[in-house]
Amino acid sequence: MASEIKVEILHKETIKPSSPTPHHLKTSSLSGYDQLTPEIYVPLILFYPNGGDEASIDHHALFADRFGLLKRSLSEALTHFYPFAGEFIFNVSISCSDHGAGLIEAQVNCPISKILDKPDFQILGQLIPTSIDSKQAETGHLLLVQVSSFKCGGLAIGISISHKVADAYTLSAFIKDWTAIALGSAGATDPAVPSTEFGIAATIFPPQDIFNSQQGTMEFPQEKGIGKRFVFDASKIAALKSKAASATVPNPTRVEVVSALIWKCAMEASRSNLGFTKPSVWSQVVNMRKRSGKTLVENILGNFLSYFAAMSTESEVDLERLVAKFRKGIEEYKEKYPNNVGCEDALQSAKEYGNILINDSIVIYSCSSWCRFPFYETNFGWGQPSWVSTRSSEFKNTIILMDSSDGFGVEALLTFTEEDMAIIERHEDLLTYASVNPPVI
Repeated sequence: MASEIKVEILHKETIKPSSPTPHHLKTSSLSGYDQLTPEIYVPLILFYPNGGDEASIDHHALFADRFGLLKRSLSEALTHFYPFAGEFIFNVSISCSDHGAGLIEAQVNCPISKILDKPDFQILGQLIPTSIDSKQAETGHLLLVQVSSFKCGGLAIGISISHKVADAYTLSAFIKDWTAIALGSAGATDPAVPSTEFGIAATIFPPQDIFNSQQGTMEFPQEKGIGKRFVFDASKIAALKSKAASATVPNPTRVEVVSALIWKCAMEASRSNLGFTKPSVWSQVVNMRKRSGKTLVENILGNFLSYFAAMSTESEVDLERLVAKFRKGIEEYKEKYPNNVGCEDALQSAKEYGNILINDSIVIYSCSSWCRFPFYETNFGWGQPSWVSTRSSEFKNTIILMDSSDGFGVEALLTFTEEDMAIIERHEDLLTYASVNPPVI
């Protein structure tokens, strides 16, 4: 399918904030958390089918109107999220000089239904503005947006944001503001008033001198893998919860049970290929805003992430025990950091994480859950997206969890080595509860 679908770039331009950034906000310091975050781009793709009588619609005129609206509202949103239009000064700060964001217009030589019928990661990669492992020096922007039109009149909005200025929460806040402006909502803030939430992070979690250099963030070597999409619908998750429940965890969450099943299958694949069992660690990203105990940081922008880890050394594992390990891991995390994680703690955790990554005697699985972020509420004026996705990670042993369109199911994007994936994608337990890359519609 990939060879039949062509994505053609028609036009590129730079969108500047609609109002200049005030002089006192021209430099935005990176927080310690921002400094620790690798310089990669976080991708997100939103798909909008036409939804009308295709034969009676001038698709070119319709796309031109929508593209114009996205362009104007993006300019206003950049006034509020002014660091997104800036440039890095090493790994220390952002020059908020209104450099602008990249905007790309593209067209696809097929109807949107062909993409949604059997999503292909190769094609999805062409609908986002830049690859995950790009650098600002290569892209020229911290934020890039690609708007792609389809023959049917549908469109896809691909967003790439530098992870050093935004985690999933911050990206979600930006998109919410952008859509409110596009809709002319009374909830949109004054377009001339920048957000003040960016300055808070660096004052509470100040940058660390160890990172104040041109060298930037520490990088960990990671082997690349292949990505696959698995979808757990609501009924299958309910059955999985019932199977994974125990006296220790009588009411497991959907993220816990899906993660536990994937971990179980991954460990068994690893053991099958190696011929022996390696201890493994499941590392789960944690949004610290609601766990910090501080009202001041509940809406903080930038990066405010940590992680908790669960370890297994057993050769035989079951779902109940793995879910119990997850629950124990998060409870121990809460006990260790009852109020918040300081930068020193985060730095120490990063060092420990790096030591695990380079330790050949341990297998580490890294999971990030985007569930419950309101990406499916992204309405610019032509309805909510029919599908929201991201590009699977390029690095092995990584898992991204997202909501399905109904808000109850889970889409899991898995990246493993070719040898492990060959076993995982055929694992009987996984196929009992998940469908392999089913049609979106």
